[in-house]
Amino acid sequence: MPKEGRKPEPAIPGDVTGQELDRSVRQQLRTLSKENAEGVAQHLVMVAALLEAEDMDGALAHAETAARRAGRVPAAREALGFVAYRRGDYARALKEFRTVRRLSGSSHLLPLMVDCERGLGRPERALELLGSDEAQQLGEEEQVELLIVGSGIRRDLGQPEAGVLALQRQVERVRSKPWAARVWYAYADALLDVGRREEAREWFGRAAVADEDGQTDAVERVDELDGVHISEVEEGSPGDGARE
Repeated sequence: MPKEGRKPEPAIPGDVTGQELDRSVRQQLRTLSKENAEGVAQHLVMVAALLEAEDMDGALAHAETAARRAGRVPAAREALGFVAYRRGDYARALKEFRTVRRLSGSSHLLPLMVDCERGLGRPERALELLGSDEAQQLGEEEQVELLIVGSGIRRDLGQPEAGVLALQRQVERVRSKPWAARVWYAYADALLDVGRREEAREWFGRAAVADEDGQTDAVERVDELDGVHISEVEEGSPGDGARE
């Protein structure tokens, strides 16, 4: 059979320059020719924009192009891995994240790697990574992400109380941290899993208030626990007290 030709590169809108990238990422691209670096930068900008727009196919096309043109640039491989992760293609995501670790020497993607192992149905491998020396050397935010993933793994293994305990010490410590909403949301979810419904509702509520960027669906989870359904809100008029 004849070899399949290379896919045409996805189009770049005229207002995307590549300068929108973080400076640290642009520095990684300095190993490329000027023309190639500019093109890869534009594709990476498009990956971020399309992920935000929930256009996973479009994001994948740009991420694959960036990785093909800059295969030894960690940021390009990380972008492809993250798109695969968002698509639920955990095997491909894990492969890319491992490549990033090898190219950069950084373990900052370890929480996502643990979650990929979990998504692949390999909780034992996930826990092995969780307890690795690399994990202990991560910064505070990454450590917290590992705790969140670890709580989920314990629940997957039929240990819901352990899932609660994994996060219990953190819920007060993170009060002033930017990742508080994620911790409180995960803690609420774990509480719900052990039947502590009222406490879960309280922590989903705290997560909803702290989640200014809408990273979680905490508001919807509160409504769900309160017995409010989206259809009811849409059908009611603004003053009918539908959410009271």
